[in-house]
Amino acid sequence: MGNFNSAQAQTQPKEECKACCACPETRQLRDECIIQNGEEQCKKEIENHKICLKKYGFE
Repeated sequence: MGNFNSAQAQTQPKEECKACCACPETRQLRDECIIQNGEEQCKKEIENHKICLKKYGFE
């Protein structure tokens, strides 16, 4: 039965943060930029937030 628990642990995902909680700094900068300037003017902030999210495993 020890092997079963090991296999089970390997197939269950670890408890990770949710996308809504990841990268609060870049998310805030992105959101403020979009509110003030519109999405078209905030490509850099949007891209920086996407890069940060990818570090946490989000796509």
